[in-house]
Amino acid sequence: MVRIKAFRGLRPKPGLEAKIASKPYDVLTTEEARKEADGNPYSFLHVVKSEIDLPENISPYNPHVYEKAAKNLQNFIQNKWLIQDEKPSLYLYGQQIGDHIQYGLVAAVHVDDYFEGKIRIHELTREEKEYDRINHIEATNANTGLVFLTYKAQKTIDTILEKEIKKKPLYHFTASNGIIHRFWIINHEQTIITLIKAFEKISQVYVADGHHRSKSAAIVGKHRREANPNHTGNEEYNWFLAALFPHNHLKILDYNRAVKDLNGLTKEAFLEKINQAFTVKKVCCAEQAKPKEKHVIGMFLQGDWYTLKAFPGIFDENDPIDRLDVSILHKNLLSPLLHIGDPRTDKRIEFIGGIRGLTYLENLVNSGTMAVAFALYPPTIEDLMLIADAGKQMPPKSTWFEPKLLSGLIIHTLDDSCNF
Repeated sequence: MVRIKAFRGLRPKPGLEAKIASKPYDVLTTEEARKEADGNPYSFLHVVKSEIDLPENISPYNPHVYEKAAKNLQNFIQNKWLIQDEKPSLYLYGQQIGDHIQYGLVAAVHVDDYFEGKIRIHELTREEKEYDRINHIEATNANTGLVFLTYKAQKTIDTILEKEIKKKPLYHFTASNGIIHRFWIINHEQTIITLIKAFEKISQVYVADGHHRSKSAAIVGKHRREANPNHTGNEEYNWFLAALFPHNHLKILDYNRAVKDLNGLTKEAFLEKINQAFTVKKVCCAEQAKPKEKHVIGMFLQGDWYTLKAFPGIFDENDPIDRLDVSILHKNLLSPLLHIGDPRTDKRIEFIGGIRGLTYLENLVNSGTMAVAFALYPPTIEDLMLIADAGKQMPPKSTWFEPKLLSGLIIHTLDDSCNF
């Protein structure tokens, strides 16, 4: 069973939600965050990317950054830009991008469910980023960003949420990128109880996005238990903030790659070597190169677009990881031809979310920043679940979920109080 809990959410004062809500901390560079928050003192980037309020040469991992985050959050509360609900509630978060609409339940989820594998992961985390979020949570005494979870859709839960979205939302605004955000509060006691019991019938949920946020939050909970001689299990630090979306609502976009050089190869030699594992076809443009099925990869090289169709024998169709296009590309091209080692640490490779489009890949190569770029067909949510259920991990940067969950619409404090 998966445990969820209502909590006293800390959230924007109505009327300020569009000014406060920000992109999550991990999709912006510090410089991008500075520009985005410029002229907007309400932006939650002042909390989740607080280095923007410090000298430009400061490391984002400097202790002063976390101190500034805590101070900025305190100022938001003291200025009454953020208010805390008087009684524990659940929340409903809806997003719309074009014709795609998704709704997720915002709740506190249990630290033990993470450690016991009921909250399942599909990616490894990096220690440096774990410590970053641990320090941020400890300094602010809060979960300031949503962990994006998914679960196999359940009719009981669908029925309740479909009823809730017919009510007037607490917040309703369109962000600068055109994505519509809606947010409801669920504080009817019986509805909360029914939803809690419905999730108790679910055996596992999956981290779609937010592996570092979830692991760091769980570690903070564990540390606080160990440091509290009077620990009872009822403390708020036993829970962390999440939004749970049914799997059939989600949209996974491609997560593309670009490499800085051809490892000393000429264009001709590079293409010749690719022919050993792929059928290479030159096409006219990005539209024709964009993969429309699995095992076909788009490639932009020195002004030309190509499609690379993987030979059937170079991957195991029965292996849920080996058959992923990110695995096929790495094992048969990036590693043997371009000598890309661990993609999590190799400085010669960059990862580009599919939301940027293939024109962005063209610009990277045409500008000389990158030598070659690859467009991938995205994995499915079923791929993700199958791999997580097997206790395995996808290759780094395999999934890009869009739209992203904004930060600042709801915060979970670790002592059920926003007092500092």
